Amino acid sequence: MPPALSHAIDAIWRIESAQVIATLARMVRDVGLAEDLAQEALVAALTQWPDEGVPDKPGAWLTAVGKRRAVDMIRRNKLMADKQHLLAEDDISEEPELKDRDDVEDDLLRLIFVACHPLLSREARIALSLRLLGGLTTDEIARAFLVPEPTIAQRIVRAKRTLSDAGVAFEVPRGQARAERLPSVLEVIYLIFNEGYAATAGDDWMRPQLCQEAMRLGRILAHRMPDDAQVNGEVHGLVALMELQASRFPARTGRDGEPILLLEQNRARWDHVLIRHGLAALTKAEAMSQAGIYTLQAAIAACHARASTAEQTDWIRIAALYAALGQVMPSPVVELNRAVAVGKAFGPQSGLDIVDALMDDASLKHYHLLPAVRGDLLEELGRRDEARAEFERAAALTHNNRERELMLKRARAISTGGEF
Repeated sequence: MPPALSHAIDAIWRIESAQVIATLARMVRDVGLAEDLAQEALVAALTQWPDEGVPDKPGAWLTAVGKRRAVDMIRRNKLMADKQHLLAEDDISEEPELKDRDDVEDDLLRLIFVACHPLLSREARIALSLRLLGGLTTDEIARAFLVPEPTIAQRIVRAKRTLSDAGVAFEVPRGQARAERLPSVLEVIYLIFNEGYAATAGDDWMRPQLCQEAMRLGRILAHRMPDDAQVNGEVHGLVALMELQASRFPARTGRDGEPILLLEQNRARWDHVLIRHGLAALTKAEAMSQAGIYTLQAAIAACHARASTAEQTDWIRIAALYAALGQVMPSPVVELNRAVAVGKAFGPQSGLDIVDALMDDASLKHYHLLPAVRGDLLEELGRRDEARAEFERAAALTHNNRERELMLKRARAISTGGEF
């Protein structure tokens, strides 16, 4: 298969797989079976598309093949006669893109609420959702969580089996059940966004299609769940956070795809329409409920969005917001981010003191941003040799090739006395 076609099919699968699986899951009422059918459709595409060409609507093609596989399987296996009735109501020739948009959105919502069922552990919910909705491979998920790939594979297999054995309904829950499951849903949506915003591995620093999918899911939630202000406030907070961060996309990479750090970005290139939408969503979130983890992070992103230059950034407010976030969600990563803000607001030594207190935290042992932040602060203090060593350590820890190049470039710049 020509490399260009292979890359095209891979890109199509990442974009379309969540919708294909969601549509099939609605029909067969089994997430694991739906993924198997979707994988069979992908195998068919890999076999047929090199000769026949990529269809105009590849998602519809994959879904139609998956549905046919389901019908064939059901006809062979009389144990699933009840599901045959459900499939009989769907015209196999129907193209999902031509269905009502609400039906498509509902399928994805159902899928993510099923994947985030309380029967599953937090780790299993996240792994399954990233697999089904984010289109990530088990290897990519394993890298994101710094655990062996077989561990992730086992979590996903057990999660699908648990859902199937329990006969979990393929639906969006209501009332208290929905409120209880929503935090897990929001967490997964933001993890999908984060994987797109800064990919854990590979040659690309960003995977914008994942961010777009996460933002779309967040907007659907915000639109569909207006009845509970306390719960929905955080939904709007997440939407605000994602939109404000996504507004930086045009300025986050250079001509050749190399990363451009926040304070070095050309802010005239930021998407100001997304900024307006994000600020509006933040205002709505702050008015609806007490600020939670997403609303606080959105408020931090808003500080950057409101500053027309890096020098105008209100670092004192950002440091205070990170302190508040640390009270709601204690985390060494939050503390590391607070160190950056404190360093900017009160001087690099103040930030370095916070970072140094985190150096023995086992959870950050393999976290590449710890030495990267420390390198920044050491460089500002003029401790150049130590800073270079930290950037080299950060380069060794990251699995993203673009980020590794950036860290090594910064280390080389210190050695030569030039700008990175």
